[in-house]
Amino acid sequence: MNLSKFGSKFTRPNGISQLMTDLGNAKNSKNPDIIMLGGGNPAVIPEVNSVFVSELQKLMTSTQIDKVIGLYDHPQGNEDFRVALANKLNENYDWGLDKNNIGLSNGSQANFFVLFNLFAGEMTDGSHKKILFPLAPEYVGYADQGLSEDMFIAIKPDIEILDADSKSKQFKYVVNFDAVAQTLASDNAIGALCVSRPTNPTGNVITDEELNQLDSLAQQYNIPLIVDNAYGHPFPGCIYTDATLTWNSNIILCMSLSKLGLAGLRTGIVIANKEIIQALGHINGSMILTPNSLGPSLLTRMLKDKELLKLCKNVVKPYYSDKSQTAIGLFNEIFADRSVYLHKVEGAFFMWLWFKDAKITSETLYQRLKEKYVYIIPGHNFFIGIDDDWQHKHQCIRINYATDETTLRKGLETIKLIMDEA
Repeated sequence: MNLSKFGSKFTRPNGISQLMTDLGNAKNSKNPDIIMLGGGNPAVIPEVNSVFVSELQKLMTSTQIDKVIGLYDHPQGNEDFRVALANKLNENYDWGLDKNNIGLSNGSQANFFVLFNLFAGEMTDGSHKKILFPLAPEYVGYADQGLSEDMFIAIKPDIEILDADSKSKQFKYVVNFDAVAQTLASDNAIGALCVSRPTNPTGNVITDEELNQLDSLAQQYNIPLIVDNAYGHPFPGCIYTDATLTWNSNIILCMSLSKLGLAGLRTGIVIANKEIIQALGHINGSMILTPNSLGPSLLTRMLKDKELLKLCKNVVKPYYSDKSQTAIGLFNEIFADRSVYLHKVEGAFFMWLWFKDAKITSETLYQRLKEKYVYIIPGHNFFIGIDDDWQHKHQCIRINYATDETTLRKGLETIKLIMDEA
């Protein structure tokens, strides 16, 4: 094929497509010994799933179903859902939103593709803008979203060892604000800041103070702050530490229905000033006409009747919080007396392990684990915009602990075995 620059860029092999291919092949395998600890798929929580199935059955027999499956929605997304969500957020946070502050898409990945390329890349004046990640590592799915090359730069984190004298070896990444401020001051090519909260892959939740400081810097340099809130408040609410949900007209807050357990319905949500939402609507109209209706239609009544947030508070969050405690307990047991550190689990449903004195790279570990039918994600893929010569980048792995204890134990024990043999 004689491909355009676009075609050449988006058809070449990359980290996320290779990882998803490996995970897809493993998922479709009939091998009963496969241990799936990779990917970001939420757990199928029986109580939550039964609520959504029941709601779907009600929708299917309602007078709304013809509209849901047979008519196009507004390019900004289903209006009833946007009104209901604006009302709920105003009730909880007093943000003064209306439906035109909210836009929908076919999944968060689509949202970030549009947002990154709105604020970075080749600009109309011929300049080249970039997205700055103030805290690495970040979500692997961001890496290949730019229409132009070299669109992402990142700041190495400060690494704090927590409770150094404890048997529970934990650490936490914190924002190096001196480096962030210096980068913004010296590089006028920064088009936006972007941070996830909780962070995929580490489960890190930047503090309210850190978020406010990033917001102040973004406003100082007249650039937006994009906050990926896919795992955060108010849904699915997978945050296990104190954190306040924040929004203003300079923040672009991104949410999702996926981590509720509705990953297949591909519904991404953007909360922003009306100019940005209008722009997203125009792009939706050009690319997809309108986002799909099923996800928003399924949850509109639950939002209005306050059932959705109760479900998150009473079922979803406790489920993953319990899983996190199991994961921490297994880590402390299996890796006792080993030079392995666990990032403090503050949200989402991932373990981020740092093999401080590893003799092999995370990529080598990934390949050796595949041979034993254990699937994790090697950490170097998440250090977008960080040079390969930083050793720490090759010492970490991500594990999805949204599984049963037996499977997680087998996986962690296999990891320990391979690292001991290395």
